[in-house]
Order: sequence, then C-alpha cells, then structure tokens
Amino acid sequence: MELYVTEISKYVIDIFMLVYVIEAFLVYRYKTEKKRKGLYIRQIICMFAMQISCFIQIIARTGKPVYLFFFAFQIIIFASVLMLFYVIYPEGNRLLINNTCLLLMIGMIILTRLSYDKAVKQFFIVTASFIIGFFIPEVILRFDYLKKLTWIYAGAGIVAIGAVLLYGAVTNGSKISFTLAGITFQPSEAVKVLFLFFMAGALLEAESLWQLLLASIVAAGHVIILVLSKDLGSALIFFVVYLALIYISTENIGYLAIGLGFGAVASMVAYKLFSHIRLRVHAWLDPFGDIETSGYQLSQSLFGISSGGWFGLGLYGGSPRSIPYVEQDFIFSAIAEEMGVIYAILMALVCVSTFCMLMYEGYFIRDKYYRMIICGIGVAYIFQTFLTIGGGAKFIPLTGVTLPLVSYGGTSVLVTIVMIMIAEGVCMIRTDERYEAMERRKRKLQQERRLNGSRTED
Repeated sequence: MELYVTEISKYVIDIFMLVYVIEAFLVYRYKTEKKRKGLYIRQIICMFAMQISCFIQIIARTGKPVYLFFFAFQIIIFASVLMLFYVIYPEGNRLLINNTCLLLMIGMIILTRLSYDKAVKQFFIVTASFIIGFFIPEVILRFDYLKKLTWIYAGAGIVAIGAVLLYGAVTNGSKISFTLAGITFQPSEAVKVLFLFFMAGALLEAESLWQLLLASIVAAGHVIILVLSKDLGSALIFFVVYLALIYISTENIGYLAIGLGFGAVASMVAYKLFSHIRLRVHAWLDPFGDIETSGYQLSQSLFGISSGGWFGLGLYGGSPRSIPYVEQDFIFSAIAEEMGVIYAILMALVCVSTFCMLMYEGYFIRDKYYRMIICGIGVAYIFQTFLTIGGGAKFIPLTGVTLPLVSYGGTSVLVTIVMIMIAEGVCMIRTDERYEAMERRKRKLQQERRLNGSRTED
C-alpha cells in the first residue's frame, strides 16, 4: 500500500509544483496586486496541496502519528502567516511572501525526512522569525531616518565579523560562528543586512570619486575580514553584492570591469594561500579521483542526484544521509534524489521568480536608496542560491553556504526572512510612490480644466 501511495504522490507533487511555478511567472501580466488576486489564491492551494501530499507520503512510509501533529502545526503557522500578511500589508508583494512560505515548506518536508529533531528546531526558528519579521515592513515604511545611519551600519558590521575572526569557533577550518548561552549563530549572515544598508547609504552620498573610493575601501574591509576567517562563501557574496550595487548606482561598466579584475586576482591569491580552497577545486575537477577523502562529499551528492532520476525515489526511498552535512550544504541533492530532478528544477525556478520580482520592484521604485536595498537583497539571494545549487551539482567548486529558506540553519533562515520583509517594506514605498504620482496627475488635470474653463469664460 505504501508503495502505491509513494508512487502516486510523486506525480501529484510535481503537478502542483508545476502549476505553482507557472503562476509565479504569470504575475507579470498584471501591474497591480489586486489583479493578481486569483493567481495568488491558486498558488496557495497548490502549496498546501503539495505539503499534504508530501506528509501523506512521510506518514505512509514511517507509520508514526507524531508526524501528523507536526504537520498540523505547520499548516496552522503557514496559513496564519499568509492570512495575516494579506490583512496587515495589503499593499505588500504577495508573490514574495508566497514563495517564501513555499520554500520554507519544502525545507521542513526534507528536514523532517532527514532529522525530525532538526526539523522541529527549524520550525520554532521559522515561527520566531516571522513574529520578528512582521514588524519590519512598517519600520521600513515609517522610519526614513534609517538612511542616515550609514557609517553606524559599517562600524557594527566590521565589529561583528571582526569579533568572529578573533573569538569565533572553528567549524570545518573556518571561523564562522559564535556560541553564546548554548545558542550558536553566524554573524556574517546578519552583517549582510547591515552591509546592504551601508552600501546603499554610502553610494547615495557619493558625489565624488573619493567618496566612492572610501565606500569601496570599507566594503573591502568586510571582505578581507571574512577571507581571514576563511568564510570564503560569505566573502564571495559580499563582493558580488558590492559589484552589483556599484554598477546599479553609477551605471559605469568600467567600474564593474575593474571590480571583476580585482576579483579574479583575489581568487588566484586565495587559491595559493588556502589549502582547503585547493582541495575544493581539485575535488570539483575530479571528485571521483579521490572519492574516499576530498571528493567524497561531491561524489555522494552526484550519486544522489543521478539516482533520483526525473521523478525521484520518494521520501525515505533514497539514502541522502550518506552525504556529509546534507541538511546544510547539500539539501538540493537530497531533494533531487528523493523528490526528483524535475521537482528540484521547479524549486530552483521558484528561487529565480523571487529574484525576478525583487529586481522588478527595484526597477520601478524612484527612491534610489531603496532601489539599491531591494536590488542588493535580490542579488545576495540569487547568488547564494547559485553557489549552493551549483556547488552540489558540480557546476562550480563547493563554497559551504546554505540554500536560503530551505537548508537547516537558524541564522540563515532568520536573516533571509528579515531580508524578504525589508523588501516588502520597499514594495510598500513603491506603492505609495505610485499613489502619489496618480494624485499629482489628478491635480494637474484639475488645474488644466480650471484653466480651460476660465479661458472659455473670457
């Protein structure tokens, strides 16, 4: 019986996911959230139907009723998040919150399969993150003085990652985390937000080459500290965000070319200086050449992806736990193995649709400061996604970063939800700009009518 349930569920899940993704890209046919309402309702139906199908599969495979209660709590929380967001922030971007909830659901499903204890822990972190996150759009909308704290953001960010360099715990050869009162957190994740606000403010104020150079020096300080901590994945994300914001701010292709040149030189220097980078590059070039040591993670990841095929082996049908750190760095491989390559590709397309919507909102907003904030969030999000999926699929060398909203990791989930909520606040600012533009047009038309009327009387 459970074999039939698993086989049928695989295809049902893919159908719901496909419909969801199609709707995610159809949103651009409509300019306002009001016209997209039916589309969003269909997405919500698909995401909950997919989650129900996955948990039916899990319960059929394990026979443990505890998963049923866990699933019920998830339904309550995610339904509450969507309902409250739609009520409290009717002018927010609903595709972003839908995609966020869907990716979190996928993460909870695969984590439940991999480690129930970690899934429960992640669930509580997600719940707490949304409680914090619900205040953020209002803060972004109401408190304009946030633009004036540019150098405070820079100082706080450098102090935070500098403290990790000096006192942080070593994990797999890198200093990336602190443990305080039994709670482990990764400051570089939170500093991404501070870095975005610093860069947006510094570039907004930069009226000369010297000011632009000063902002670049401080940005380089962030990257250098992360490199010295051997947190090279985060350093690469910071550098790419810096390049993107420089180009968005100046629209100067020369600055982008110079930055890419420095990046290429820095990559070669890092390759010479750090032995674990050389190991990752060698494992990437030939993971099966040293399959028992340096190539073990990547080779197991590739075996998992290939064994899953188009439709996957079904939850609990594969062996994703054979991949070290599968819950964090290789979650994409576990999804591809048990839920199928088609499902994994569709999930990646959901990530792409999130990025496209962030950049779409950034393109239309008039406020340059918030344009750089939301575009920076988009670039950071999609580049981290690329690093995780690309590393696990042998497209690029491994960098050791998590898949946003899907991988296990409290700090990463919290910060990503915060970033999405910041983006929602920016979307509300853009809506206000649109309303103000409409009011200006109405006043202009009224003035023209009054003027024409007075001429007629004359």
